[in-house]
Amino acid sequence: MPDNGAAMKILVVGKGGREHALVRALGESPGAPEVFCFPGSDAIFKMAKPVDADGLESLIEWMKTHAIDLCVAGEESYLVKDEGLANLCKKAGIPCWGPPKESAQLEASKAFAKEFLKRHGIPTGGATLASTADEARAAIGGRYPVVLKFDGLAAGKGVAVCNDETIAESFLAEVMEQRRFGPGDLLVEECLTGPEVSIFAAVIDDRYLIFTPARDYKRLGEDDLGPNTGGMGAVASRKLVAPEMLERIEQEIVAPTVAGLNQDGLPYRGFLYFGLMLTPDGPKVIEYNCRFGDPECQAVMPLVGGDLAGFCLAGAKGGFSPDLITFDDGWSVCVVLASAGYPESSRSGDIIRGIDQAKRVDHAGTRLADDGRWETNGGRVLAVVAGGPDRETAVKAAHAEADKICFDGVQRRRDIGILHFENA
Repeated sequence: MPDNGAAMKILVVGKGGREHALVRALGESPGAPEVFCFPGSDAIFKMAKPVDADGLESLIEWMKTHAIDLCVAGEESYLVKDEGLANLCKKAGIPCWGPPKESAQLEASKAFAKEFLKRHGIPTGGATLASTADEARAAIGGRYPVVLKFDGLAAGKGVAVCNDETIAESFLAEVMEQRRFGPGDLLVEECLTGPEVSIFAAVIDDRYLIFTPARDYKRLGEDDLGPNTGGMGAVASRKLVAPEMLERIEQEIVAPTVAGLNQDGLPYRGFLYFGLMLTPDGPKVIEYNCRFGDPECQAVMPLVGGDLAGFCLAGAKGGFSPDLITFDDGWSVCVVLASAGYPESSRSGDIIRGIDQAKRVDHAGTRLADDGRWETNGGRVLAVVAGGPDRETAVKAAHAEADKICFDGVQRRRDIGILHFENA
């Protein structure tokens, strides 16, 4: 709450399913905060108020004029765009839950992150930086499988796990010749094996709080087949990772990362995502994201209780208040419904039926048609979320809820929350 006792005013920056989930969670905090969103979406504006701005500079002026108490960075691009969202907020005296541009390089540059990991002795796969396709081929040296990563922001699509030369050459052509993601180098990385897990920490200077772990499903098709996507679903639970493994992750990865940020003079207040592989040699970092994951956020948020808005406001001001929030011990499952053509393209304008029948739906790529019906407007369209005291109950509920929704060309995985748990 602001010092004058008035309702807190929060601005969430972003427009997708993650921001829809964050707006919902922040709005449900005690004290009934007033939530705004930029640039937002038709669905988000059912819960939050729109903002009259056309860029970062005008957004900062709008926040100053409307006495915003807290800015929450949802979408990664704004953290590194122009001068940087958090940097501009600091100049304007607005508390921001999100790191400054120099620290956000952990996500914006894979090479920066890899050097950080090496410098601080944090477990990760070996890698070589290549500036041309020929340099990348030389680094691969005919050894497969190999992982190729575009050294920049690519909305979760700039990574290819290449099992053979054909896949590698296709990705090299796309990234280094066609420049799908713009100019940038390529990281040729060792292919790690083992279960993947997403760890989220709220980092406040030299302190941190680990949120509920999650696991997402990147491939378009069932059985983890097909092209990489931004994520076709996720499962979250405190029981997802064994206590001894979570302790090891904290000691070997989370704590050294936070210490490294402080040693390098990289300020950090916000969510930090650790994409990990639990290899036979122990947990290793695949990547960092300087915000909550998508669609993991949609799965995790229903398990977070208490005063998230108060926690983030305190954190943005440098205060560490873990007692303000609680974590449910149950399970949450998120099933993504994607549009026709995704991920290579996306088809818009398909009427969506059944949204009102589902209990909890986060909109990622929708818009309101002239007749008041929802229609597709992006690649990942909706995230349908349900929970339960155990994984089986949550899985059954989430897929039953997703069954209520349909639109032409819908793409969906029916093994979300099931694959990778066969021996559980």
